[in-house]
Amino acid sequence: MSLPRPTAATLSSSEAPLRLLALESSTDTLSVAVSNGQQVWQHLGAGGATASQQIIPLALKLLAQAGLRLADLHAIAFGQGPGAFTGLRTACAVAQGLGFGSGVKLLPVNTLLAVAEQARGQLQRPAGIEVAPAPMSVLALLDARMGEVYQARWHWDGHAWHARSGVSVCPPGQVLAWEGALMAGNVFEAYGENLPDGDARSEGPAAGVAATSLGGAFFMPRVLALPTAMALLRLAPALWRAGAVVAAEQAAPLYVRDKVAQTTAERTALRDRQPVSATASAGLDGAPASARRDGAPAPAGREGP
Repeated sequence: MSLPRPTAATLSSSEAPLRLLALESSTDTLSVAVSNGQQVWQHLGAGGATASQQIIPLALKLLAQAGLRLADLHAIAFGQGPGAFTGLRTACAVAQGLGFGSGVKLLPVNTLLAVAEQARGQLQRPAGIEVAPAPMSVLALLDARMGEVYQARWHWDGHAWHARSGVSVCPPGQVLAWEGALMAGNVFEAYGENLPDGDARSEGPAAGVAATSLGGAFFMPRVLALPTAMALLRLAPALWRAGAVVAAEQAAPLYVRDKVAQTTAERTALRDRQPVSATASAGLDGAPASARRDGAPAPAGREGP
């Protein structure tokens, strides 16, 4: 099978010249990137069910193009979650396997932080050049499927990101508006009408980087953004300096939600908009998925896309 041709890019001169491999498969998009100093080789394409087949060959090909061996890397960054259950397992397992074999440590990166950074990159880094490192606040959202979204609030002070909330999962109608922020993520097509300021249709750089007041109300601009390996690479220097690297055996996905799939009764009730009984809402085998995070087989189904 022929692999897609990787593309080359550059990191800004202000970022540490780390040698990194970044793996991101928390959505239906597969993103892999390698940095060697200021130079970056990247792949961005369809993932989903084929991510597990593509990710290692792509990583090895990009490393070869960068003239690096696994042992030459400072760290292997991966999208930790939240996101698609299978995709999170894929990125984490591959990062662990490569880390175990090479002795390289891992750098878990919150995927909602990666969404925020990707949105900032689209707005403040056109063509990869930092032009407006102004403060901005981002409500990062990812599709959790089963009628829910993952959310977290992040603030960029012009130099670094700061968490303004924990990571949570909820129906889109329960996402709270955040004045002065923009919304970023992949949820607008599926849940746009149920999100705060559902009549707002601002997207992309023209939307600006802050909510807009109108007659006492405010609109939150919307930016379509996915967690990408390039976002992981831009976040990596600060995480590296903060000591966020872990040994391969300590790495684990961030699932947020124990339940990874709906029962037949729940899917039917969702279509009929009828409440589901507590019995029908029980886990697929009667036990929460969290009880199986010690390596035992996970249930069939998926948490996200």
